[in-house]
Amino acid sequence: MSSDEILLEVRHLKKYFPVRKGILQRVVAQVKAVDDIDLDIKRGETLGLVGESGCGKTTAGRTLIRLYDPTEGEIIFRSQRLAKPGEACREINIAKTSYAEIKALRRDIQIIFQDPFSSLDPRMTVGAVVGEPLRVFGVGRGTEREDRIRGLLVAVGLKPDHMRRYPHEFSGGQRQRIGIARALALNPKLIVADEPVSSLDVSIQAQVINLLEDLQKEFGLTYLFITHNLSIVKHISNRVAVMYLGKIMELAETETLFFNPKHPYTEALMSAVPVPNPDYRVEQILLEGDVPSPINPPSGCPFHPRCLYVKDRCREEIPEYRDLGSEHFVRCHFADSLNLRSLRTHGA
Repeated sequence: MSSDEILLEVRHLKKYFPVRKGILQRVVAQVKAVDDIDLDIKRGETLGLVGESGCGKTTAGRTLIRLYDPTEGEIIFRSQRLAKPGEACREINIAKTSYAEIKALRRDIQIIFQDPFSSLDPRMTVGAVVGEPLRVFGVGRGTEREDRIRGLLVAVGLKPDHMRRYPHEFSGGQRQRIGIARALALNPKLIVADEPVSSLDVSIQAQVINLLEDLQKEFGLTYLFITHNLSIVKHISNRVAVMYLGKIMELAETETLFFNPKHPYTEALMSAVPVPNPDYRVEQILLEGDVPSPINPPSGCPFHPRCLYVKDRCREEIPEYRDLGSEHFVRCHFADSLNLRSLRTHGA
């Protein structure tokens, strides 16, 4: 993959949270929320990040944009806005740069939060919410700024006069549109969408997903789309990364991942995707046991306690994260030999 295609490059990223006990609050353990992940996000694409609740995908997204300080690793962002004269773009290591430079990067990187109500200040009007990034960075003044806010509201499907109202006056879908407008205010290049439709009903979910796709084409956006809903990921993503217990288990183009999975965990997730065909009955794979604790993950492959194909090597040796070809990455010792079921098996 050419470096010119890559907007964000993540190498060996870790985010551990300390567990403290006792009067002196000594650190007795670490919650390994993100444990050595590698990712490349290409310009203009949507990369889906999926996994069960608690797998670390939200922590990964927030660490990528430095809402959490990483424990280890590198996060290289290629910014054209911050490039010096003569440079095509400037490479900035988000993991190690100063907070002053992080603030400057906020113009290029934004986030859409999961809860469209708690992420909006109830004491601020919609105009103030959407216009706050403009105020912080000194973009526009007076009428010029108001025109920009009205334009953003129209772009996300709201009315210009909505800027005078407060968040509690809107439905959940409308509040999420306000959050999207705020994220667009500074013309970012990358948006981390953290389960942006999980709290909305199904009909509204489709509207917001279609809106995000339209905005991506209009503004040339790049998305990291975090969700547990594989049906949505299949619709919106160019590539998909599957996360389990803080690690990326598989990453591939969407079509490849859904119709030719190479990791048993991906196979289990695929079996839960509803197939809109009454002639096919999907046999869902029910994984035994619970997700292990990220404080004390199992030895060897983190998925081996629940894997249907487990062998002795899986219990003893951590599998390498390797490329099977055509940028199809997998973390499994036996990925080449397993014959896994896919959506094609179920007639999708």
